[in-house]
Amino acid sequence: MARSGPAEAFVDSPIGKWEVQLRKGCLELAIFGCLWSGKLYGLEILRRLESDADLVLSAGTVYPLLSRLKAEGLLKSEWVEGDAGHPRKYYQLTAAGRRRAMEMAKLWTRFSANLKGLLSPVLKEDGK
Repeated sequence: MARSGPAEAFVDSPIGKWEVQLRKGCLELAIFGCLWSGKLYGLEILRRLESDADLVLSAGTVYPLLSRLKAEGLLKSEWVEGDAGHPRKYYQLTAAGRRRAMEMAKLWTRFSANLKGLLSPVLKEDGK
């Protein structure tokens, strides 16, 4: 069922489409950031992405990415029995995943700093 309203109108706008692509492009790095401090299960990752990075995503977006990262050897997972009786699949960075996260974070920091410098006249013009 299609929704309509201000949020959908924004996403359908050229700038909204650009923002969606920007967020998708950063998702892998954001997941690495979530898992940097230790293992989390899928719902915890989704909640962390939303609370810490304002990335509101569906499970259908995140779980395939987690599976791909695991297949690439960047994550490992394990099933752990929960207190409520149902097991949860926890994800954790591997050594290769930690190396990739560091490389990506350095690249992102350099890229965003350079872009910030390039955009500073634009932001001054806008009064920000």
